Amino acid sequence: MAYRETALVKARKDGVRQSILEAARGLVGQGGFRSAQMSAVAGAAGVATGTIYRYFPTQIDLFAEVFRDNSQREVDAMQAAAAAEGNCAQRLNLAVTTFISRALRNRRLAYALIAEPVDPQVEAERLNYRQAYARVLETLLEQGMASGEFVRQDAHITAAALVGVLGETLLGPLLHSTPTARESVADSIIALCLRAVGTKE
Repeated sequence: MAYRETALVKARKDGVRQSILEAARGLVGQGGFRSAQMSAVAGAAGVATGTIYRYFPTQIDLFAEVFRDNSQREVDAMQAAAAAEGNCAQRLNLAVTTFISRALRNRRLAYALIAEPVDPQVEAERLNYRQAYARVLETLLEQGMASGEFVRQDAHITAAALVGVLGETLLGPLLHSTPTARESVADSIIALCLRAVGTKE
């Protein structure tokens, strides 16, 4: 009986924690991290502000968890695309397209994850996830070189460069462009990435 009660309490606490994270994610998606003040998060989650501090000792701890949670979703989406059916060039195209399309569907959240000025603790998470994206692409590049689809190159360096290309070239479309312009830029970014790895067009 005691174990059952403990499990129920844990489930309730997990539910509250998830509600806080989802509320913070929604606010970040609307106006960036600056919009996710603790009082605003509490209101959106339907809890007292003090309740948040039971789960996240500081606002930075909350922001870091929001960043990890959302960035992992994006890494998982890119990984799934990179592991899809098709040759390496097709899978690279799909992985890059997936990253871009998901970013453009939620531009404010994507900008917060990619470039918004943040506390050093959150910036450290950003670096970790840039490396995670790069590892996905590095594996795909190594497969493409082994199959003869991509020219021989340093896959580690090229993958890191591609992540940089994706982040930098998306800043304008995320902030200022029209839907038509965003589509054009997306096509150009995809073509650039394919050229960068030596894919034969």
